[in-house]
Amino acid sequence: MTVALGFAAAAAKAPLKPYTFERRTPGEEDVSIDIKFCGVCHSDIHQARDEWGGAIFPMVPGHEVAGVVSAVGSKVSKFKVGDHVGVGCFVDSCTTCATRNVDQEQYMPGLVQTYNSVEADGVTPTMGGYSNHMVVKEGYVLSIPDNLPLDAAAPLLCAGITLYSPLHHWKAGPGKKVAIIGMGGLGHMGVKLAYAMGADVTVLSQTLSKQEDGLRFGAAHYYATNDPETFTSLQGEFDLIINTVGASIDWNAYLNLLKVDGTMTLIGVPEAPIPVSAFSLIGGRRTLAGSMIGSIKETQEMLDFCGKHNIVADIELIPIQSINEAFDRVVKSDVRYRFVIDMASLKA
Repeated sequence: MTVALGFAAAAAKAPLKPYTFERRTPGEEDVSIDIKFCGVCHSDIHQARDEWGGAIFPMVPGHEVAGVVSAVGSKVSKFKVGDHVGVGCFVDSCTTCATRNVDQEQYMPGLVQTYNSVEADGVTPTMGGYSNHMVVKEGYVLSIPDNLPLDAAAPLLCAGITLYSPLHHWKAGPGKKVAIIGMGGLGHMGVKLAYAMGADVTVLSQTLSKQEDGLRFGAAHYYATNDPETFTSLQGEFDLIINTVGASIDWNAYLNLLKVDGTMTLIGVPEAPIPVSAFSLIGGRRTLAGSMIGSIKETQEMLDFCGKHNIVADIELIPIQSINEAFDRVVKSDVRYRFVIDMASLKA
């Protein structure tokens, strides 16, 4: 076993504190990674505070991991020491399941999350990227293009793929009108990606406070949803709406912004059940759908796309000692647009 340093929550809602733990000894199919940066995802907060239930403590969060390969096993062929790599939301999956599908493995049984899960041995808790190093099977390591800075690329491993997957699946591109609900850590990535795909992009945000940023990221239009006129003027406007927010909204009002055969895809996680009128769907043969991260194959495709188009997240770099303050600020939407932890700060 190898000793790792990180920050962990000891119990639900407990502040994260320095924590020493063990990583498994690298095997012949493993890649050892020196973690340089790790993004802060809102799901880290949900899980560290046990807001979704089933949390395993102590918990080292973090699934937007960017780092450098420090060693490889004898059977590793895709990576070498010094490569820039990433680790996303899962580090293993069932390779023998009858329902296995490498194009959709995020929806298949046997997924092992990067943290708050149990390793393939069925005993050892997984620990995430708020740490100085990790050991991951080669098949779950992603290559980060060399032209992308590692700090700003880290959020691509969750926020990036979470937006890329539905945009790609529902064929956002030239001739398509796409709306992004929310301009936070997820939403700003949606604007950048949809624009790079060639879509006509609109931001639907509560106010116009981030309008300048939205237009800079590639949005052609920006509307405030606290203005009732928005929902009147945009009825039947969009082919695809991506809803990134987890707050309560008027679902029917947003569904009515879709064209006939339009789709609204949910990637945010509301706490309460979704109240939808059947008439909001059947009146336009509309679809209300959901989407969750992406497969390893699709995540690598996303990273290559971002490398080609020089897409990264807009970030605020923080030392790990500020993580509890950062958690509180994320909950208040007080970040533009993604916190990223500089793991060099662990040495302090």
